Amino acid sequence: MDTVLPPKLRRGDLIRVIAPSLSRQLIPDEVRSIADRRLAELGLRLSFGDHVDEADAFTSSSVASRVADLHAAFADPEVAGILTVIGGYNANQLLPRLDWELIGAHPKVLCGYSDITALQAGVLARTGMVTYSGPHWSSFGMLRHLEDTLRWFADCLFGDGPLELAPAATWTDDKWYLDQEAREPRPNQGWWGLGEGEASGRIVGGNLSTLSLLHGTPFMPDLGGAVLFVEDDFESRPEQFDRVLTALLQQPGAERVAGLLIGRFQVATGMTRELLELIVGSKPELRGLPVVANLDFGHTSPQITFPVGGEVEVAAGGTGESVRITRH
Repeated sequence: MDTVLPPKLRRGDLIRVIAPSLSRQLIPDEVRSIADRRLAELGLRLSFGDHVDEADAFTSSSVASRVADLHAAFADPEVAGILTVIGGYNANQLLPRLDWELIGAHPKVLCGYSDITALQAGVLARTGMVTYSGPHWSSFGMLRHLEDTLRWFADCLFGDGPLELAPAATWTDDKWYLDQEAREPRPNQGWWGLGEGEASGRIVGGNLSTLSLLHGTPFMPDLGGAVLFVEDDFESRPEQFDRVLTALLQQPGAERVAGLLIGRFQVATGMTRELLELIVGSKPELRGLPVVANLDFGHTSPQITFPVGGEVEVAAGGTGESVRITRH
């Protein structure tokens, strides 16, 4: 299946915000207003799906409502891109109900992360279209320490040139949406080179636990030749991350994986460089491959935007690590 790149965003474009996981009801008013202002400063106009505020016992909406909003966003010729409200736990419920011909016939930017990985993987597997792991609409409601996230979002979704990634100077892991002022950025240790080698290939991945929900389904992308980007949230203790990574590396095609990039872990996971070295070292599938960890993607901030289905070049070894996204 050929890879399809959606058109880049331009100033003046209309963005549709949808809630394929949790409802917009969860988002505080202050965060909403800041997010809307930030996106307007990028030159983007906003519209919202009809069902973004519906909330059931799981603070989500019905499968039918969420499918309808996603289909409407892709079908509307005025909509240039789609942002998700926030993550959650149930986006995979939508996959059997989606009209893949409709989605594939209207390529456009789709950006979000965490539970949205299920949709991104499904879109890639069923249509070949590139989507983007990056901030939700609600992520733009962060008042402070958003500069790197904004720059990386714009570089990936408005620009065409190669993206040379580099570690952020500082990072945060806090409930910023509860207190926008009481925040203390941490100095960044930089990237962790855990395996030496060079590779190039198609990016597959996102949230590791969400991706594991797709094993054995027609919504799991081909892993052959892929450079995996994986991350997980505070619920993923080291032993949990270890077993889910093992499961991914046991999937068909994983014997031809070209490299592995791992996003920064939240403090609550208890993950350390030493533990992650043990986990990576225990995987014979990763021997001889470049493995780089502690990158700026996942559930901490700042957060790069990267193309799921795009192309990347990775090198790790004695002279350091480099990551260059060449097609996005």
